Amino acid sequence: MPSLEQKQQKVVFGLDIGTRNVVGTIGYLRDDGKFYVIAQKARSHESRAMLDGQIHDINKVSATIRTIKNELETDSDIHLTDVCIAAAGRVLRTVETSYEEDMEEGRAITDEDIYNLDSKGVEKAYQEFLEKNKDSNLKFYLVGYSVLHYYLNDYQIANLEGHNSGKVRVELIATFLPDDVVDGLYKACERAELNVANLTLEPIAAIMVAIPEKFRLLNLALIDVGAGTSDICVTKEGTITAYGMIPTAGDHLTESIAQHCLVDFNTADKIKVDASHMDTVEYTDIMGLTKTISRQEVNQTLHPLVSKMAKQVTGEIRRLNGGEPVSAVFVVGGGGRIDGYTSAIASDMGISEERVALRGDEVMKDFVFLSDEGPAHDSLMVTPLGICKSYYTDTNNFVFVSFNGVQTKIYDNGKLQIVDAAMQAAFPNEDLFPKRGEALTFTVNGQDRVVAGEPGESAVITLNGKPADIHSKIHANDIINVKPSTAGLPGTADINSLPEYKSRFKVIVNGKDVEASRFATVGGQAKTPLYQIMPGDEVKVLDYDTAAQIAQLLDIEITEDTMIVVNNEVAGPDTPVYENFKIDFKSKEDAIMEYYSDIPDADEVLIEQENEEVLSDIDNADRAERTDLDEHDPVNQEVEKEEAVATVKNILAHDLHVICNGSPITLHNKADYIFVDIFDYIDFDLSKPQGKGIVTLLNGQTPDYMQSIKEGDKIEVYWT
Repeated sequence: MPSLEQKQQKVVFGLDIGTRNVVGTIGYLRDDGKFYVIAQKARSHESRAMLDGQIHDINKVSATIRTIKNELETDSDIHLTDVCIAAAGRVLRTVETSYEEDMEEGRAITDEDIYNLDSKGVEKAYQEFLEKNKDSNLKFYLVGYSVLHYYLNDYQIANLEGHNSGKVRVELIATFLPDDVVDGLYKACERAELNVANLTLEPIAAIMVAIPEKFRLLNLALIDVGAGTSDICVTKEGTITAYGMIPTAGDHLTESIAQHCLVDFNTADKIKVDASHMDTVEYTDIMGLTKTISRQEVNQTLHPLVSKMAKQVTGEIRRLNGGEPVSAVFVVGGGGRIDGYTSAIASDMGISEERVALRGDEVMKDFVFLSDEGPAHDSLMVTPLGICKSYYTDTNNFVFVSFNGVQTKIYDNGKLQIVDAAMQAAFPNEDLFPKRGEALTFTVNGQDRVVAGEPGESAVITLNGKPADIHSKIHANDIINVKPSTAGLPGTADINSLPEYKSRFKVIVNGKDVEASRFATVGGQAKTPLYQIMPGDEVKVLDYDTAAQIAQLLDIEITEDTMIVVNNEVAGPDTPVYENFKIDFKSKEDAIMEYYSDIPDADEVLIEQENEEVLSDIDNADRAERTDLDEHDPVNQEVEKEEAVATVKNILAHDLHVICNGSPITLHNKADYIFVDIFDYIDFDLSKPQGKGIVTLLNGQTPDYMQSIKEGDKIEVYWT
């Protein structure tokens, strides 16, 4: 049993649990910034216990970890209890999506608006990811996202901040890590009696060694060429902006050598490794024959596949980097040591060869190896050393926070905010931001109209009992409580608020100019200006008023005795009155008296016209007798008045349109119409009864036969 305890010695135990190999490192960081490596051990899996970075057999992986742990304890005399590990970049899942919304016009776009847009884009990516994996019960952690492009009114734009709002869109790549990968790593360590003190991502661990912090502001790419896949990450502005992967790497090269040399996989892998530093390699094929292959022949065999890998990798880097090449590329991992790989990357990326470099011993200047034993200090050791060093950064780890009383595990990228915890806790994104009330949608004269709802209140957020907002920074063990945001009042509108309805027009009523309002209907029914428009209403604002509405505007009462004249023609209450129309309201008696007041002149003309032919046939005696009538005789005056009334009625004669038994009927040449007139226009024989009795209805009511009928009345006549 080792005599020293790990915590007392303040040493770090790092494990790189790879698909083919497990590498263990123990050491410590001094104040001079250098990491002192006490011991390192590497061991291959005895079987395919891991595939593509994911543990398939926890017990076998745990056994390998335990072996390395025991060997390191023996070499260092330190009892190891805590371990730092990394999740493989190849198990990361990426989703590319776009999110679009119409921002309220009339204001400048702020950084807050952009962050909200990004958050909704990431939320959409997460929902799309869940939809694609709806049959899986796995939980995923958001590792990060990278914006590819912003658009304003369908035009690509570099930065939305400060521009006038409108239709905005973001295209981004979001990256997620599956929970089962994390749990598998934790369980394998626990069964080896190790507590996980820190978990990071392999690409991040590699960057900590391969790319010094002072260079991470540059737009760079790191390629970790492993056994099953080539993992990629892109840096910009001091952080990792995107992750990617192509399913071609070292094992594919090995398989190509196995086919060429006719050997098993392990022999082919040895040929590949030896040929990277030897001019010739001797091997035995499956026929038992001993053969030799030159380094040049190996390179020629692998050249087509190396070129294909390079094209795939550079294509993925460009995609992750918004379609643009990066400034430089760093390569780690065993597969990257193949001759011609870095030059092919440079050629396909369109950058000079010196900007594509294999990172190994030359980037380990901050590491002091206290023992000459252990694995070679090459590109294979970059990630294991980075895992140890990441322990001291206190970032890129999984931390626990309390979110609304529920313990939540979050991947810490060093910039955690409350909004990140909310997303991981599956708190609805819309409950973080003020919600507008439901919009009112309707149509006006066939055109869609939308009235936005009122904005609601923002979410009420506290962090460790103090007021906070969605951008407040959080750390391990923080207590977060979020009361959901509220929705505002729904959108409202009345008829009077419509611009079309507000405009007025002039008509001439009884000789005077009058300003009239528009005529509005909803679903064919007339509505007052105060009518509250409902969702889906079909509003029509007509460019006229009816005669009845004009009368109502001027408090003129329309009775059976009222005569309506529009543009010198007799009209009804429903007659349209357009701009500059002339309309008169008068009683029938007044109309007759108006005419009668002018009867002397009219009578003379009328008598002359009507009796011209008759007078020519009347003898002189009859004409003399008619001429001798006393014009002041009351009887003669009454006769003249009746003739005048008949003449006026003849002038006022007009057509009337009604609906009888569901069919339109037009009545002709009368000044006044009564119910019984309808029998002159329908095929209804009263002399031949066809039932017990006759049913007569006028607008749904039983009428008197002498009751007046008006324009548009609905009449029913049938036998019962």
